[in-house]
Amino acid sequence: MKRDILFVIDSLDCAGAEKSLVSLLSLLDYSKYNVDLMLFAHGGLLEEQVPKEVNILKPLAYTTFTWLNLKEALAFSIRKLDFKMLASRIKYSYAIRRIKGGNTLKARVFWQSISKVIENNDKNYDIAISYAQGIPTFYIAEKVNAKKKFAWVNTIYRLDAKEREYQKFFYNTFNKIIAVSDSAKEIFLETFPMYDRKMEVIYDINNFELISNLSNVGNPFNDNFDGIRILTIGRFDKVKGYDIALKACKKLKEKGINFRWYVLGKGPLKEEILQFINEYNLTDYFVLLGITANPYPYIKNCNIYVQTSRFEGFGLAIAEARMLNVPVVTTRFDSVYNQMIDGKNGLVVDMSAEAVCDGIIRIIDDPMLSKDIVNYLKTEKKGNVEEIEKFYKLIG
Repeated sequence: MKRDILFVIDSLDCAGAEKSLVSLLSLLDYSKYNVDLMLFAHGGLLEEQVPKEVNILKPLAYTTFTWLNLKEALAFSIRKLDFKMLASRIKYSYAIRRIKGGNTLKARVFWQSISKVIENNDKNYDIAISYAQGIPTFYIAEKVNAKKKFAWVNTIYRLDAKEREYQKFFYNTFNKIIAVSDSAKEIFLETFPMYDRKMEVIYDINNFELISNLSNVGNPFNDNFDGIRILTIGRFDKVKGYDIALKACKKLKEKGINFRWYVLGKGPLKEEILQFINEYNLTDYFVLLGITANPYPYIKNCNIYVQTSRFEGFGLAIAEARMLNVPVVTTRFDSVYNQMIDGKNGLVVDMSAEAVCDGIIRIIDDPMLSKDIVNYLKTEKKGNVEEIEKFYKLIG
């Protein structure tokens, strides 16, 4: 008899956790499991890559309500003679404008404002998995019935005392908490030492065969540029360090380097990034490409992959660049040494524009170093689909 599994994640936009989930779903044995997938936001590019065996649940009633403009939402509430969702929506809109904080605080404010109008999932599952911290974790803790519940932590998760006390209530309901790297586990336990026996590590799954095949789907660079192509992938968010990348780009330009720095991503800092690009005349040097469901041809056809993150739970894009034998220059974030060997499979540099710029120039100016890194990358183990066995052991 098949077992019923529910996965919950915010969306399937093109980010590390989302790609990791799609890879996991692509490897599951569907002769043994019925799988439901719940999203809080629909229409992400990676939805098309979800295996056909997975049942993507219809949007929550509140989710569809948020698609209405305020006039439509008011008319809907009057027609239904039910103003609870409208009141919750107004409460959240008011609260979110007043706060200054990151995604952790925003998730709490959302749940405190909205949770009472979000319906329960009435199905009884064998296993329920929140594949991201924050709202998916809150939802499974309060709105889902399951014999076992597992919470994924796929970022560096440091919380202040108030957030710790709030979230402890939810994490108490989970059987296991899964970190995507040893560093992510260690840092989570700094906040929640009481969960030491609950925690395990399962690395984000990288399917090398899939990534290799997708990387051969054409050459995406069609701008006839003949210099050094640099690539960065990541959400336009403070933790990704785009301020560092932009300042490093400016320094490379000032040094007369023949390069073009391409970026795959989107997010709340886009306008700030565009403002910096315009102010320092970097239009031909720092090129925003938007997002794509298949970034691998871009990775394969660039000369250097650069990650300027302040925090990463693991650093999936770095792992993908390594699998495609592209030299990496990355900042020294907490979990970087889970996969990087400085001077061997790339360069690990200080978290500054000067250090990133110097690392890039070092790769460009030293062809022997670049060749040695590529040769080393070719010898590295490719992918880690065996992590699926850890997943099967976890769910029992």
